[in-house]
This record gives sequence, C-alpha cells and structure tokens, in this order.
Amino acid sequence: MKLNFSRINKLALLSAAVCAAMFAFSHNASANRVAAGINTPATNLTFGDGSDLGQVISGIPSGDAQRTAYVNHLIDMVPGTSDVALGQTFHRSLNNPGPGFPNYPNAVFGVNGTGTTIDLGNGTLYSYLFAKYDGPNAGSEVWYVGGISGTITIPAFGLAGQHYGLSGWTLFGPGAPPPGVPDGGTTVMLLGAALGALGMARRFLIG
Repeated sequence: MKLNFSRINKLALLSAAVCAAMFAFSHNASANRVAAGINTPATNLTFGDGSDLGQVISGIPSGDAQRTAYVNHLIDMVPGTSDVALGQTFHRSLNNPGPGFPNYPNAVFGVNGTGTTIDLGNGTLYSYLFAKYDGPNAGSEVWYVGGISGTITIPAFGLAGQHYGLSGWTLFGPGAPPPGVPDGGTTVMLLGAALGALGMARRFLIG
C-alpha cells in the first residue's frame, strides 16, 4: 500500500490547528502566578505567604471608599512597619511582591464579592485583594495579586490564628472592569488566532 505523505502532512497540520482551537476555548480553572516571565501554579493565598501585604485592624467602617483608602495607606507603608491612621491600625508585612515598595500603583476599586473562590481573570485586571473577616471581631487582610490569573482561593477563617469567618472581599485595579463585565479581549484574540490557523490548514489540505 502506497502512503500519500503529502496528505498525511496536511492532516497533521489540520490536527494541530484543531488542537489550537480547542485550547482557545478551554477554560483556565487553575491560577497561575507570572514572575520573571515564568508561569507557576498559585491556586490559593494564605496568611503570611509571599503575596500577603499586611493587615488592617479592624477595617471598619468598610464601604468601598474606606476599603480603597485602607489599601492605599497600607501599600504606601514601608515593609515591616506598623501605623495608626484613618481610625485603623495597620501592620505592613515584610513582603515586597510585584513592583515593590515604593512603586505600588494606587488601588482603584474594582468589584466586591463573597466566598473563598475568586476569579482574577487574565492576570492584568487586578493588583490587590482585600478580605474582611467577621466585622469588628477580627480585621482585614490585603494581598498583592498582580500577575496572578485564573481562579484562586483564600482562607475561610481569619485572621491568622483566629477563627472568625470571611465577611467578604474586594478586588482593586488599576484598570479593573465594573462588576459583571467579562474579560473579552483575550478570548477574541485567541478565537481569531484559532480560526486563522483552521483557515490556513483547510487551504493546505484542499490544495
């Protein structure tokens, strides 16, 4: 039996294009942290991890404007210091992720939510995550989430060493979209690339 290598090569090209299209539509259910151009798994955040910027005690009042002011005050603090301001006590951790102090961009309110599972989108939408634990009984934790994409989890109880339940969280930009607006840019780009690859493969297969 004589093999038609030209047709086999074209079939292989079509298969590769189909795989690209499937990849474009697949949902990234895991989270990834981009550091120095390298993607590494980052499925959850914890108290005291490398992304933990510090605490706000007690974080009340806790409206959108207040939370934004708390985060901006915390990121302007020197790592490893404490401060009293805005009616709160701030404890800045020694961590200095992302652009690092004093280069953190101002926090811009993005979206509120509840529950321990949070979708960060494509990794460029949000810079900070503020999590409030049980009203006046505990406080709030702030993480730097710039460069982390996909779905992450945060502790259901806190602060560290305590057992107060999560009240809710807020994501901050800059550049965060309003609630309910999906990240469509990446999807459109991937779809265009996949359709282009399929079109090229079809031309080679027919030709």
